Amino acid sequence: MKKIVLVIFILLVYQVLFSQISGIIPSGNSIASTSVSDSRSWTAFNNPAMLGYVDKAEIGIQYENRFIIDELSTKSFQAAYSTQFVNMGLSFAYFGYSLYHEMLLGLGFARNFSDKFALGVQFNYLNAYFSATNEYKTAFFPQIGLNVSISPVFNIGFNTFNPFQINITTEYIIKRIPSVFSLGTEYFFSKDLVWRVQIDKEISSNYRFASGFDYEMLNFLKIKLGAYAGNYLVSCLGLGIKTGAFFFDLNGELHPLLGLNTFASVKYRF
Repeated sequence: MKKIVLVIFILLVYQVLFSQISGIIPSGNSIASTSVSDSRSWTAFNNPAMLGYVDKAEIGIQYENRFIIDELSTKSFQAAYSTQFVNMGLSFAYFGYSLYHEMLLGLGFARNFSDKFALGVQFNYLNAYFSATNEYKTAFFPQIGLNVSISPVFNIGFNTFNPFQINITTEYIIKRIPSVFSLGTEYFFSKDLVWRVQIDKEISSNYRFASGFDYEMLNFLKIKLGAYAGNYLVSCLGLGIKTGAFFFDLNGELHPLLGLNTFASVKYRF
């Protein structure tokens, strides 16, 4: 019982502090969740336009643990397939535990238009379980993404998650699905050093500002450093490793009030 009470308390605090980024949305491989403009890596539910840059079939799994509490973890899966005309992606995420959990399924389509810009759209299906009524409630909503190449070294990315503010209504409560608008930039100092900046705005929450650097060395090792600020300034550190067709990412965030967040992913490119 004490554990359940603790989880509920942390959920409430988390909702207040981080309502601009829903727990069901994976943070992404980019440090400090700056994936909206990351043209080198597509992450589920971050920006469907980045699916357009996938040139080979790939699959990946991610696990994010918030504050070292399993009940606040997000598990996700993604798969992409590239064709001559349009790229297709399948995404799935699970957040929560037995008494309350959400499952998000997305089907995305994107195309890269001669490396000038990429446009993507994803259709999302959210299924949420409510223990009070012992039933599932569902909702459908779109996700739209765009990435524009201003120059060979500078990109601008945009993504909107649930732009029409669709919610889930039950007999007792209204489950509000966050409507998140994200704008980010990507600048290549060189092919090995990348700087990304991102601004997120959930329609009824504060702005979130994030920035991060990726430095690749030895052709298989990547060091990531960044930070983001909403109500608090959170420092971030990450590591990326490439071995053959496998890509491993491990990111950590240290919140000054609630503690450690960790994110791990494995991706395989055929």
